[in-house]
Amino acid sequence: MMTRDDNETGRGRGRRGEGREARGGERGGRRGGWQVADLPSAADAADWFRGRLPEGWFSEIEVRTDREEITVMGTLADSHGAGADGAEAEGRIGRFRSETKAERIEIALEAQARYGRKVSWGVRLGTTEALFTHVAAPVMTRLRQPERQVLDTLVDAGVARSRSDALAWSVRLVGEHAEEWLGQLREAMAEVDKLRGEGPTL
Repeated sequence: MMTRDDNETGRGRGRRGEGREARGGERGGRRGGWQVADLPSAADAADWFRGRLPEGWFSEIEVRTDREEITVMGTLADSHGAGADGAEAEGRIGRFRSETKAERIEIALEAQARYGRKVSWGVRLGTTEALFTHVAAPVMTRLRQPERQVLDTLVDAGVARSRSDALAWSVRLVGEHAEEWLGQLREAMAEVDKLRGEGPTL
């Protein structure tokens, strides 16, 4: 697994370099469960990127969206047919990153204007995966003592370094074990949004 460059991900101070490809509109976004009026729908984002990306970049792409970010994860074609991995895969991913940077910035700016979200890029080759940029969005919450004790147990056991790390770990764990249910929930929400959009305008 390739490590992410702190200068590019902009840990703690916002993204730099390629992070500028998605700058602007940072204050936009949906602020609650069904408050969608101020955020463009990203339902067609995957189709848009498939049509917009240059042919030959990826053999397949995966597009993930949420309220703040669109992540485009592309799979590089294995020209050798032998499953490039390790240092060779890292080298090819690094070459792709360098050669396509200017064009990816241009595409990201177009997508941001269309969808009101930042764009992150990732590349996969064999079992090697690299995320060039990403958004780390702060999430504020209030927890009662029993909930705080859960986080403190994870910290004391060395599973997490802090309460915020423990909370992120807990969210990842839920996502891994409830993916099917979460998928069904997202589909139901998308259908409700679609029906709402087809209703009369007040």
